[in-house]
Amino acid sequence: MENCTEISSTLRDAVVLFQLIVYVPVFVFGVLLNTIAFWIFCCKLKRWTETRVYMINLMVADCSLLFALPFLIYFTKNKHPIDKMCFAIQMIYFTNSPMSIFIIMLIAIDRYIAIKFPLKAKTLRSPLKSACICGFFWIMQIGYSYFNPTFGKDREQFCFQKHSTQPTYLTLFPIFFRYFIPLGIIIFCSIQVIRCLKKKMASSLHETKLIQKAVHIISVNLCVFVVCFSPLYLALFLRLIVEVAGACHLLSKVRVSIQIFSCLANSNCCLDAFCYYFAAKECQEFSSLLPTCISMRFKMNQSQQSQQPTDQVMT
Repeated sequence: MENCTEISSTLRDAVVLFQLIVYVPVFVFGVLLNTIAFWIFCCKLKRWTETRVYMINLMVADCSLLFALPFLIYFTKNKHPIDKMCFAIQMIYFTNSPMSIFIIMLIAIDRYIAIKFPLKAKTLRSPLKSACICGFFWIMQIGYSYFNPTFGKDREQFCFQKHSTQPTYLTLFPIFFRYFIPLGIIIFCSIQVIRCLKKKMASSLHETKLIQKAVHIISVNLCVFVVCFSPLYLALFLRLIVEVAGACHLLSKVRVSIQIFSCLANSNCCLDAFCYYFAAKECQEFSSLLPTCISMRFKMNQSQQSQQPTDQVMT
């Protein structure tokens, strides 16, 4: 494994060109759309809601990630040593990229609680609780990024470039805990919410349209999440397998694929901005659907309570 060849300069230049093609529009539109979103969520909206708290935290993570993108291109093209500037940019990048995933997971859980358990939602959900949960994840992620030895001087020489061919088993932790577990939670919550909404008996055509729009928004958000992040984390897992197997001839190809799929994952910080508007719409639609969910849950509880005496008599 020590004789593995590095990525050729021609291939590295092609990767940098691809990054420029992707990151320049992502950076421009991301800054513009996130600025507009900040103005809407921080200034225009008056009432604090759980969705508003999560959206502001998601915008902070996305804007921080946008700030790191120009440095990421520079570090990919040049063999920049691991110094204080590199450490700071790596901290920003490896903190805010997983935070976007965690916050999207929290939004899915919050949506699931609001629709699936409308009677308990008032006690389980509040803007203050949402802010505390986000704060916990921020502290946890910043601490992990600061003490993470994977990209330290002991293992690598250059910033954002993995040249060591030794398997880094610590990457299993971020692969599963930062992506696959949140992915499972998001899929479960989204499917449960969609099933719950489709089971609702719409009392009017307007309510049916609201349900259809809510289902469409949830489905699109789920698809965007899977398409953006799955290729990168699957490639990271594949790199670990290749390093363990000692398949030297595949290692450079896998590393290039990771850099390409990172562009797709990082473009999510721009795509999130398109979801901000739909999130605000979704919040309004869910609030209009909640009274019906509560009445349905109340009727179900009443029917279950009425069946209990008859069941006891039969026994």
